[in-house]
Amino acid sequence: MSYTVRKFDAVIVGAGGAGLRAAIQLSEAGFKTAVLTKVFPTRSHTVAAQGGVAASLGNSEEDHWHWHMYDTVKGSDWLGDQDAIEFMVRKANECVVELEHYGMPFDRLDNGKIYQRPFGGHMSNFGEKPVRRSCAAADRTGHAMLHAMYQRNVKVNTQFFVEWQALDLIRDAEGDVQGVTAMDMETGEVVAFHSKVTIFATGGAGRIFYSSTNAFINTGDGLGMAARAGIPLEDMEFWQFHPTGVAGAGVLITEGVRGEGGILRNASGERFMERYAPNAKDLASRDVVSRAMVTEINEGRGCGPNKDYVLLDITHLDPATIMKRLPGIREIGIQFAGVDAIKEPLPVVPTCHYQMGGIPTNYLGQVVIPGADGPNTVVNGFYAAGECACASVHGANRLGTNSLLDLLVFGKSAGETAVDELKKGAAAHKPLATEAIEKTLARLDRLNTQKDGANVHETRLEMQRSMQKHAGVFRFNDLLKAGVSKIMEVADAVAKTEIKDKSQVFNTARIEALELDNLIEVAKATMVSAEARKESRGAHVRDDAHDTPETPDGRDDKNWLKHTIWHREGNRLEYKPVQMKPLTVDTIELKKRAY
Repeated sequence: MSYTVRKFDAVIVGAGGAGLRAAIQLSEAGFKTAVLTKVFPTRSHTVAAQGGVAASLGNSEEDHWHWHMYDTVKGSDWLGDQDAIEFMVRKANECVVELEHYGMPFDRLDNGKIYQRPFGGHMSNFGEKPVRRSCAAADRTGHAMLHAMYQRNVKVNTQFFVEWQALDLIRDAEGDVQGVTAMDMETGEVVAFHSKVTIFATGGAGRIFYSSTNAFINTGDGLGMAARAGIPLEDMEFWQFHPTGVAGAGVLITEGVRGEGGILRNASGERFMERYAPNAKDLASRDVVSRAMVTEINEGRGCGPNKDYVLLDITHLDPATIMKRLPGIREIGIQFAGVDAIKEPLPVVPTCHYQMGGIPTNYLGQVVIPGADGPNTVVNGFYAAGECACASVHGANRLGTNSLLDLLVFGKSAGETAVDELKKGAAAHKPLATEAIEKTLARLDRLNTQKDGANVHETRLEMQRSMQKHAGVFRFNDLLKAGVSKIMEVADAVAKTEIKDKSQVFNTARIEALELDNLIEVAKATMVSAEARKESRGAHVRDDAHDTPETPDGRDDKNWLKHTIWHREGNRLEYKPVQMKPLTVDTIELKKRAY
């Protein structure tokens, strides 16, 4: 199988929020930048983000970045790196205002300032009471953000390769990254994109689970590519289950609904969150709310004929407020639940939503791995930002609307660092490591020649059901052990998948098989890392981790205040310390997490 080579200063994989923001930085600096994307940029999964982007602007009430930092560290259950968190929250205002100057149509207050709404876990004065911090464009914030940044990229002549599937990372003998191999979906042509800097902004991998708010394109491509190239993955046991997915459909109902005054109720109509989080109630952090909902369902207080969901009630709100602030949510309720939220409550259930782990990076966007310079040795020429990266600002649990902030801050940061690197004198392309390209061609050749192999759809379904059963909202010791064995069986099947259609033009069967190659790496990393972590922390809750004075809520800081690093070779795990020292302020000290 043949391939061609194309040369760029920078190649960015992914055209969601992080990829577009990084591209702006590079293109504005005059560098020849290619952005590879499976779908048209404004259809990237950032389009699905509804509720807002966090920034302590203080437009409606007093706010401070230090309070935002405290909330983020607390939300992360102290697994977030405090230097990266401080960097993110201090850059928040600048990045949001910059986005507004690109033409982002934020909702406005009467005085013309950006409208802000409360969101779960965002509090004033170090946890005192909910604060209005999330800058919103109705309930279509991600949609507006993508359009604003795509238009900016058009202005600065970023070159987009739309409907291209990235295949593998190209690393040379020294471990430096030289670009990626990719396939044009329209023709089946394979191209080696030879670049001086490579940025992954490939988004999440929520499709490893059976029930997910993620689009079908969220197949962990960047993580799979990194793992196959010998880059380990960090903290992959931590997956956020969003409290409010439409029951039976998984479609996201933004936390902004509760920010506007929505209430969760059980079968008897009780506002049950008052029992679990007396202070924050329905605006506690997502892992707390998800577990409360599952507990209500498990104890027989769920709604519906099968008692398998709870209700999200906004019928007490003014219909005009709903139509102004939550028009998309009303539409989703009608389309996917057959319910008009103005007249009756929405059926909701926790649904896989976001990965807190990913490709290890620092707050400059550089990919870092265990190596000669310690646990954070920089991989030359390689950057990551957004959901595919782990900076780690979200730790064990992400706060709502910190994801869009993550995209902006670290997309820009990765772009800035890459620009500095290029200006320093990466003037010529290093000789291309053709061995890496040969591995890609061998992978494609196997797919084209495989006989009597596993069915891609059935194998993928088996993986998703296994993940849902063995690594859900609550995790059990025996289930996790069985899950590791099960996922390894599925991995064996993935290595032998067969496609019947061998054609070249828009062969979606081949694309789905290649996506499954990436999904299974994420599934293995998740299951192995989760089984090994013998504590409860944030979104990772084990039945055998007990609440004692030394281990509040099952969290064991003595033994487990550390990041998991999963290596694909041999499913090997190692650990690295959490960065407890911020950049300029005092450490936010460990304490029991309560809302």
